[in-house]
Amino acid sequence: MTISDRIFEKLKQIKMSQKDFSEATGISQSTISEWKSKKTNPTSEKILIICKVLDVTPEWLLSGIENTGERGNNSEWYIIDKNTDMGILIKSFHEMDEYQRGRLMGYIEALNNLKR
Repeated sequence: MTISDRIFEKLKQIKMSQKDFSEATGISQSTISEWKSKKTNPTSEKILIICKVLDVTPEWLLSGIENTGERGNNSEWYIIDKNTDMGILIKSFHEMDEYQRGRLMGYIEALNNLKR
């Protein structure tokens, strides 16, 4: 099964139209139709938004295998909407210089120690 096959299968399962999927992802309807008719796959820069909209992991979308139980590696990254508090925090952290990042990490460590 290809990536595009998994996308269309998931759309069918969640009863989402290609039009709604297009609107949710910002991917044109013609591009989505092309995946189906030409049996092509989305470009790599579209994978994370597709995963978010379909509520699937990149592992599942790319391979069809879901990391469950204690087998396999746990994901070491997150998919975060840049318009949320967490997204704004990450953007701000990215814009900081090394000194500011170090200070912020010190504050975070101190706050975490207060909870204990």
